[in-house]
Formats: sequence, C-alpha cells, structure tokens
Amino acid sequence: MAERLVTFEQDGAVGVVTLRRPEKFNALDIPMLRALEAALDEAELAEDVRVVLIRGEGKGFCAGGDVEAWGAMSAADFQVQWVRYGHRVFDRLARLRQPTIAVLSGHALGGGLELAAACDFRVAESRIKLGFPETSIGVVPGWSGTQRAVRRFGVQIVRRMALGGEIFLAADALALGVVDRVVETGKAFDDARAWAQRIAERGPLATEAAKLMIGVAEGEENAAATEALASGFIALTADLKTGVGAFKAKQKPAFSRS
Repeated sequence: MAERLVTFEQDGAVGVVTLRRPEKFNALDIPMLRALEAALDEAELAEDVRVVLIRGEGKGFCAGGDVEAWGAMSAADFQVQWVRYGHRVFDRLARLRQPTIAVLSGHALGGGLELAAACDFRVAESRIKLGFPETSIGVVPGWSGTQRAVRRFGVQIVRRMALGGEIFLAADALALGVVDRVVETGKAFDDARAWAQRIAERGPLATEAAKLMIGVAEGEENAAATEALASGFIALTADLKTGVGAFKAKQKPAFSRS
C-alpha cells in the first residue's frame, strides 16, 4: 500500500494530522485534499482526542494549491473539482468539533494560509512568511481567503495581502493577529503540543460547545449549530429515554419534563 499523503495519529488527548508531501512542500492536489478529508474524519471520531494539531512534514507547512494540479483544468473542472471541493474540505476542518492548532513550521502562502486560517489557533516559527500571492499569477484566493480570512484577520489585513501583495513575516503577523504565537525555529510543534495539552485539561464538552457558539457569532456556523446544541441538550434528558423506550415497546410515552 502506498504511503498515505495525510495521516492522523493520536498522542493521548492530542490528535496530530500531518501533511506528507514534503518534496512539494506539502502543496495540495486532489489526492491530498481527499486524504486530508479522511484524516479529519478520523480525528472527529476519535472520542478521546480533545485538540487536533495540523502540521506539515519536512521544511514546509503547506505551499498552497499545487499549480500543476489545477493549471491544466477546464474552467468547469476548476470551479467544481478544485474550488468547491477545496472549500468543502477546509469547511470540514473549520467545523471540526475539537479545537485546532496550525503548526506553522514553514511558510503559509495562498492555500497554505487558507488552511491555517481554518484552524482555531496558529503557532508560527519566527522565520516563516505568510500571505496571499495569488493575484501575482492571475488567480484569486479560492479556498476562503477572501471570506473566512476576512472574518478572522480583518478586511484591511486581507486587502494588504490579496490586493497589495504584502508578505508578512511571523513577527508582523503576530502584531496583526494573523498568528497567535511566534516561537524559535524548530519549536512550533512542541509549543503547539504543550498548548494543546493545556486546552485538553479543560472540560471537553464545554470546550466543544464554546467553540460551536463562537462559530455562530463569527458566522462560521449556521442553523446546524443551533440544532446540534439543542439536540445535545435533549439527548441528556429523561424525556428522550422515555420516548425511545415507549417507541420500542409500542406504548404511549409518559413524559416528565426532566
């Protein structure tokens, strides 16, 4: 079996999703997106995992979308297979039930920064660069760089990157709120893991609910979040057990509002 392009591993309460295409600085193509989606599904189903780290193997975090992968696509395929599918995978990451931390041990440009923006937190090594250089090759950010990134970083910051072509060093990105922490080269994963372990010590259900509610306020989540929160509450009630029990026994339920 070929080595997986994206893997999920569990380290106690911390899950680690690793992009494994170092020869391309973990640039994303369709097989990589499929593998990332599968790894996120694994993370979601890992009951004991309370925080998830996203990192890249080798010297890069993620070089963004692989130009060779999309450059020859027809307009229709580019829209559906590339942009819409990429959105689906990045939305999957943004709405993961666990808090997520992007481990930026290498540059995060274009789709790589969009991937980092889909995480809740970002830890960057001091030497890295961040930006949206897409317009320099005649394309636009297509995986929420003009949408989610605006909500999370602010419209003027995204204008400076996407329209003005500015590339920020880690220290500048920290001052602008694009990243949350800056550490020495080689220290990002250890710092992110220690941070994740501290988060994992907090109440897991409360943490997940808080993330969901913040997502609603931010516009990341929608009506599904309301139904998820309400359903989670109902699932803890005696009325649910009464109703299900009566259904199985083919009897009329005697609800107690408890």
